[in-house]
Amino acid sequence: MTIVLKKKQLTFLQRIYVIEILKGMMITLRHLVKNMIFQSKIMTVQWPEQRKLIPAVHRSEHRLMLREDNSIRCTACMLCQTVCPAHCIHIEAAEGETPEKEKYPEKFTIDLLRCVYCGYCVEACPCDAIRMDTGKLVEAYYKREDFIKDINYLKKNHPAGSSPISEGIY
Repeated sequence: MTIVLKKKQLTFLQRIYVIEILKGMMITLRHLVKNMIFQSKIMTVQWPEQRKLIPAVHRSEHRLMLREDNSIRCTACMLCQTVCPAHCIHIEAAEGETPEKEKYPEKFTIDLLRCVYCGYCVEACPCDAIRMDTGKLVEAYYKREDFIKDINYLKKNHPAGSSPISEGIY
């Protein structure tokens, strides 16, 4: 069984597109006049001279929090790795030197190309070891390997004007 659809015939004005072109020109003219009158409402930013402010709730690049002795707060509990929907966090745990000392991450990598910046890793961490409050946007690189951030980068990655050392919470 075949279904035959009849093609709708266009009128002469629709075939030469005069009305559609005029409609498009009117929309452009309306935006031009509106932007000339209300210049303060223009959404364009003259980057890099002007930069848009990043809201405080923006989830930016990850960072690892440090204790007062510059050791990582992470206890390698693997909760952030488990809850990550994109599976971009990879942790290899190591045991502490003494039985009293907790385990720590020997390797901690985040693949920023796979990350969806959902913030689940921050919410799942029981010891507030990972945060996404650096205020940095992801930079552009030429190689995939440059988007994979290791433990050394995450320890040093902190917002401008602040320290990665904890604020006395832990």
